[in-house]
Amino acid sequence: MSDLKVTGIDFLKSQNTQQHHTDGYNIKNLVVRRGQPFQVQVSLNRELRPADKLSLRFGIGENPMKNRGSLLSLKPEREDFNGWKISVVKKNGKECLLSVTSSPNAPVGKYNLHVKTDTNIYKPENGAIYLLFNPWCEDDVVYMANEAQKKEYVLNDTGYIYVGSAYSIYDRPWNFGQFEEFILDACMYLLDKSKLSLNDRRDPANVSRAMSALVNANDDNGVVLGNWSGNYINGTSPMDWIGSVTILQNYYKTKKPVRYGQCWVFAGVLNTVMRCLGVPSRCVSTFDAAHDTEENLRVDIYLNERGEKLNSLSFDSVWNFHVWNDVWMKRTDLPNGFDGWQAIDSTPQEQSQGRFQCGPCPVKAVREGDVYLPYDSKFVYAEVNADRVYWVVKKVNGKEKYFKVGTETQAIGKNISTKAVGQNRREDITQEYKYPEGSKEERMSMQRAYSFIHPSGLMPRSGYASTIQTLGGNTQPLVLKEPVTKTGLQLEISNTEALYPGNPLEMAITVKISAPGNWTVDLTGSCQLQYYTGKVKANLGTIKETINLEGTSEMQMPLKIAPDAYMKTLSSVEDEVLILVTAIAEVKETNDKLTKETSMRFEYPPITIQMPEKAKLYNDFTCAFIFKNKLNVILENCKLLVEGLGIFKMTTFEDIMPGRIMKSEIICTPTRLGEKKIVAKLISNQIKGISTEKAITITE
Repeated sequence: MSDLKVTGIDFLKSQNTQQHHTDGYNIKNLVVRRGQPFQVQVSLNRELRPADKLSLRFGIGENPMKNRGSLLSLKPEREDFNGWKISVVKKNGKECLLSVTSSPNAPVGKYNLHVKTDTNIYKPENGAIYLLFNPWCEDDVVYMANEAQKKEYVLNDTGYIYVGSAYSIYDRPWNFGQFEEFILDACMYLLDKSKLSLNDRRDPANVSRAMSALVNANDDNGVVLGNWSGNYINGTSPMDWIGSVTILQNYYKTKKPVRYGQCWVFAGVLNTVMRCLGVPSRCVSTFDAAHDTEENLRVDIYLNERGEKLNSLSFDSVWNFHVWNDVWMKRTDLPNGFDGWQAIDSTPQEQSQGRFQCGPCPVKAVREGDVYLPYDSKFVYAEVNADRVYWVVKKVNGKEKYFKVGTETQAIGKNISTKAVGQNRREDITQEYKYPEGSKEERMSMQRAYSFIHPSGLMPRSGYASTIQTLGGNTQPLVLKEPVTKTGLQLEISNTEALYPGNPLEMAITVKISAPGNWTVDLTGSCQLQYYTGKVKANLGTIKETINLEGTSEMQMPLKIAPDAYMKTLSSVEDEVLILVTAIAEVKETNDKLTKETSMRFEYPPITIQMPEKAKLYNDFTCAFIFKNKLNVILENCKLLVEGLGIFKMTTFEDIMPGRIMKSEIICTPTRLGEKKIVAKLISNQIKGISTEKAITITE
């Protein structure tokens, strides 16, 4: 009787990938999710008989071995092997239909399938099967019950990243592109590079921590090299990316870090990687995020006597915004109560266990103040809860002295934002990270956090301030509400005209007092340009006024900056800069002091996309981009970047004069069904990025 031999194998790709929600991946191989059955059709040289030996062998890694768990040998109808099982669905002559169910906690990665019959081994073409996490499987720790959430957090390949400042939040469309060519392979390469053991690959907590380390280039030659210097001459400026695809494809091709990124680029790429591997993931932006290097829940801001913020003094900083990611999972390594969203951050800020990695930190641990839980919960807690303390540096008898002019306890970690599920709008998720300011729960959470952190009293601690005798300030660490001033002094900062580049910047500082009596208020105000990391780029102007207020009243002081004072700086920087206004008020009669700062972003005219609402698969359609320069300045070195629908295009333009219209057209050929998006961005020396996006539905 002839030996049983396999003559072919059909991976039934279209049926399997639809059932596994993996039909989007642009790859020849079969991609499936763990814990869920998939079928393969095996063709044999003769009928299968009861005495025949047939086994499917799944091997992972360089040298798969049974005793290491990296080689699984599955025989039909036998007991399961490491939680995997296989059964015969039907036999039809020489055809045999098999169903394979992997374990819901199988290591994720790339498995090679061989079929063994008697003494023969059959190695199919494209026989590598990619096994991913499965949010559709109740026994997988990344299980997510809500269908709309899975559609957003696993399957949506575009989205928004929120940036700007708390005063003016705006959305940057981003093309995650987790299904594009080579992206899954790049993620598999990162998994191999992470050196995670096979066992560690079972747990999304280990995988997400490893990915947070590998998405930055620090200490492991990871994907993106961070650069906040303002000089991007030998790479791509962080502002010029509008998606993760080009970055991951270049990295996979060259195996060298891609230059350059800042926080939203790291978060965009990490979001792509996690969604690609099957872990529900979202980009999270926090406004006024503290970078508290000493983990004592305090960030010191130093001002000179003109009210201008000083760069050089502090290692700590408050970023106008910071973007990280939340990934969804059960935490089997922690006590109960910490499942759900976990914060991970791939922006290289602080080392954790010797590497630039951060998380996963349970969002619930941040809210409850359980900052002893792994990983990096102290750092994440401080990012959204630190106090901001203002000091004025004055020369007294030739020596520098520090005077405290205000503490803000509710200024850090505002407007925590992510894209809403199934909608193109911002969802505020601050309440997932924090209890309402001033509530009893917040107080208890804060006391709990402080009991693990031990802040070091209140003294200035800049780069060299620690050697100076302190002013004997307040050493009570727990400030739970704004200090109540005797006069009810309040400050508000706003812009009175739209902040268009090329126009005067017109702002106002409003001083309010609520106590009866006559009050003399010394008001200092300054305007600066700063990077989103809080670093000052240029001083634009200051005002100093003494005003008299009677009883409950208010007064508005204008602060106006001429275009000449800032346009040169604005055109010379590669980064988007924000307008920072700082005000210090002192009531002479009571010595009440108050400091307030507000960051605002420049405003730009819009760019519009014209294209049909629907198009047919593989049928060309035209997409037009239109922009009218409504600014009073010439836009030099214009670039239009377009991504989406498999298109990656950059067009350069001559200068666009004021009042002129730019129009650009491209031809698109859709290759995938469903709702798809095009993302576009216009950049010039004077404007650092006007983004827009538009959806189109592709039908058969």
